[in-house]
Amino acid sequence: MFYKKLLTMLFVLSIAFVAIGCDDEDSPTENMGVTPKDPNTAPKVSVDRFSNDAGTLFIRDDSNGLPAANAPIDFDMAPFITKGLGPNGEMVQYYNFDVQPVVSAPIFALFKEGEDMPVEGQLNIIDVIPGDAGYNDFWHVHKVTVPKDYTANTITNVSDLMAAGYTIERTNMIVNCPVVPEASTAKLRYKSDEDKGLTRGWYKDQVVFYFNFVEKAIMVDPPASGHPHVPLADILVTFNINPGEAGGGPPSGFVTEDGSDQTHNVVDTLPEDDGYSPLWDVDIYDNIDFDSVMDWQTAAMSNLLAAGAAIVNCPIVSVN
Repeated sequence: MFYKKLLTMLFVLSIAFVAIGCDDEDSPTENMGVTPKDPNTAPKVSVDRFSNDAGTLFIRDDSNGLPAANAPIDFDMAPFITKGLGPNGEMVQYYNFDVQPVVSAPIFALFKEGEDMPVEGQLNIIDVIPGDAGYNDFWHVHKVTVPKDYTANTITNVSDLMAAGYTIERTNMIVNCPVVPEASTAKLRYKSDEDKGLTRGWYKDQVVFYFNFVEKAIMVDPPASGHPHVPLADILVTFNINPGEAGGGPPSGFVTEDGSDQTHNVVDTLPEDDGYSPLWDVDIYDNIDFDSVMDWQTAAMSNLLAAGAAIVNCPIVSVN
């Protein structure tokens, strides 16, 4: 029940600011001398997923046409969406959010004492964005318990949150929420009722925007300290030029069927499967085997050129 209710907060399209009175002279927020911030008028953070610090497969240069820093990104356009194959030859589509670490990053959701729904109007709080050390699209959810008279958006950065000394529960939830520039779009989701828009959060007193992908709940056992690792699944891919050859690997693009954008990249699990994860461990097979690869079984029999070549965030958003 907690998971379902928390998702209600984590995956809303837009959270309107709600001004709550603070007339109690004993209110902790008043004593702190802090005025709650309005997300509608607060400054917005600049996000660049294609800088040298943020990108691995997608790094902007003079010729590749990747969007400028903080320009909206249309993830429904190449090279950010790929048509591949499922374990039994299903036609799948998945987004490409580039290489991500295995170790999750923390995200903080605030709840008032004795309540099981998040503080109305309060945006979630993060401390890293693309390009920052420790950033990950995958977030380990922390439940923060605040006083009953807490006013939404009084705390809008992690430093103040830690200084407040509130009780923080490290939950067993990881969520896939890539931080992107404002007005970015990714219109596909695996489930028809998933929110396809952007959610707002706080990053160092600035508003940040992120997508939500919830095709499958990611549940983990948090370690005693630090942040849990994101589970991995497997994908086999092949490129127009094999790795090790001049211009080979990702720069050459995936092999596709003639006159089509259909690859024979094959995932070993789908969102309904127990072992599914949107964080994929990439193995590369010889492109000479492209025509014979039609499902996971045939992909596994192909000539493997590289194992563990990358770990990428590629949520599956359709299966036919």
